[in-house]
Amino acid sequence: MSDYLSMKREIFPESETINEEESNRKEKPVNTNFKPTTTHETKTSFDEFIDERILLSHNAFGDKEMKIKILEVSDEIAPLVTKFGDRVKINKIIVTIKHLQTQQIEEGEFDIESIEKELAEKRHYTSTNRWVPTRDIKNGYVTNSRHTSLISDAAALDYITF
Repeated sequence: MSDYLSMKREIFPESETINEEESNRKEKPVNTNFKPTTTHETKTSFDEFIDERILLSHNAFGDKEMKIKILEVSDEIAPLVTKFGDRVKINKIIVTIKHLQTQQIEEGEFDIESIEKELAEKRHYTSTNRWVPTRDIKNGYVTNSRHTSLISDAAALDYITF
């Protein structure tokens, strides 16, 4: 043995017994088959987890939050799938607006299709893009990057003030 180990064992005699216990454990093969008595299903896997921040958008003053849930999707097939990817055309949404100062929540259902027709009839244009890529839909909610394009016609007709 080295001088360091002999000196250490003189000062700390338990280190020698620890080494003996470790060597005894290594010699004895322990054959245990532990099986879980109960299985717990994970509530949400990591791949399915959605951060709430990507679903919320804020107004310019930072005093309101908006979240959009999809109610109805069109059966229409998306044109130019090779160019734009997988998309769905949204017909109806629920917009939830939370006032951060008062914690008051406003909720409203909007038929985007009829609002788009109404705006085209009244003002001869429409700015809504109801085609949303499937990657921008998380658990039935639209990500914040698509909020403006979905509510632009409703805001133009003063149905929403955000």
